[in-house]
Amino acid sequence: MRPITKEIYLNWYEEMLFWRKFEDKLASVYIQQKVRGFLHLYNGQEAILAGALHVMDLDKDRMITAYRNHVMPIGMGVDPKKVMAELYGKSTGTSNGLGGSMHIFSKEHRFHGGHGIVGGQIPLGAGMAFGDKYFNRGAVTLCFMGDGAVRQGSFHETLNLAMLWDLPVVFIVENNGYAMGTSVKRTSNHTEIWKLGLGYEMPCGPVDGMNPVKVAEALDEAISRARSGKGPSLLEMKTYRYRGHSMSDAQKYRTKEEVEEYRKIDPISQVKDILLQNSYASEDEISVMDARVKEKVLECQKFAEESPFPEISVMYDAVYEQKDYPFLKHKLD
Repeated sequence: MRPITKEIYLNWYEEMLFWRKFEDKLASVYIQQKVRGFLHLYNGQEAILAGALHVMDLDKDRMITAYRNHVMPIGMGVDPKKVMAELYGKSTGTSNGLGGSMHIFSKEHRFHGGHGIVGGQIPLGAGMAFGDKYFNRGAVTLCFMGDGAVRQGSFHETLNLAMLWDLPVVFIVENNGYAMGTSVKRTSNHTEIWKLGLGYEMPCGPVDGMNPVKVAEALDEAISRARSGKGPSLLEMKTYRYRGHSMSDAQKYRTKEEVEEYRKIDPISQVKDILLQNSYASEDEISVMDARVKEKVLECQKFAEESPFPEISVMYDAVYEQKDYPFLKHKLD
């Protein structure tokens, strides 16, 4: 693993803060009805993405996840302006405004969604890993999921085949404590999700998902194992989300006191403390980074709001292969 230097911590702080403020801005414009539909925010889970990116080979490794997927493609190299435009439903978005919040993709940057079906991405992640192994590409797929997704049958079927075929995939459970509004302890007779890997003799273990260093160390080992042909791993990243499951979540299943306790170990605050304690940055230098992040978020918002909506015909171009659209009852202008 690359050493975690002063430059890495500085980069982590600015990137994680940008992801947080990007999501905060989306929450703000959602209330203004500029973004519609469902909106699931990543606030609190940034350390997982930061640690993962540190040890991935971004020239060939892949990432696939569920619907809390706005900042992950940004980390993989997608222009954040295009991500915000997609959420606005604009033609300059990653999918021409047709995918929206839960379906962000970038083939170029090997980010494969964004899937609204709970657990639907799990067999797809293994399938991509199968393709990379078959064609000897030397790539590893990181397949993310929430704690609720491990209750899907496809999770178990996929783990079985991944072990059987020694697929180069790392299954990452982002356990933020609640599947929508149901705690882990109410869905199973055990709360240690990583132990599900033991039934398939898959290397597995828990990870402090609020600390990017711990995430990087665990993923470095798992990715190296997969890349060397030794098969998959299952990692349970123990994290927390500061916002609700989605913007429509009243959050009656948890207390404000619980949320405040987890704010004491906010991953961004942890990195900021390291910057200050090690004299990697002064308060003034951090303020400069804060201002830079704020300006960058505003640029994304401006780009999204000034971009045009897609033409209606684009929707049909993306759905129908035949140009005469034989299933339509009316003729397009």
